[in-house]
Amino acid sequence: METQARKPYPSDVSDEEWAFVAPSLTLMTPNAPQRRYELREIFNALRWIVRTGAPWRDLPAPYGKWQTVYSRFRRWRAAGMWDEILRILQWEAACNDEQDGSLAMLDGTNVRGHQQAAGQRKKGAPTPHSTAAGAAGAASCT
Repeated sequence: METQARKPYPSDVSDEEWAFVAPSLTLMTPNAPQRRYELREIFNALRWIVRTGAPWRDLPAPYGKWQTVYSRFRRWRAAGMWDEILRILQWEAACNDEQDGSLAMLDGTNVRGHQQAAGQRKKGAPTPHSTAAGAAGAASCT
């Protein structure tokens, strides 16, 4: 396993959070030969991506290759790990009377487009009034 000392990021998981999530993340035995990176570092990298909203390719180098983090994210998603963690959180909240059942999940997806991103015509595309139907429609309106 590769471990490099790096400067901690604010998005890094705390020891308490890691103790909660680590059992759900383990898809193979800890000594599996194909595990090259520490799970905690991959999880920290994923938290950085989620916190910053940056593209995968912009992952800081100290976290390792973005392809590794993305691949692990997809494996965890396919294995239902995120659903499992949500179920555990909901169960614990219900047991502690902290959940009323009205909230199931939060999604921070945010998509923005430039104000000129919509409506720009491509070069050579006909305008609505340059076609025969548009010209006929325009003539009949008068």
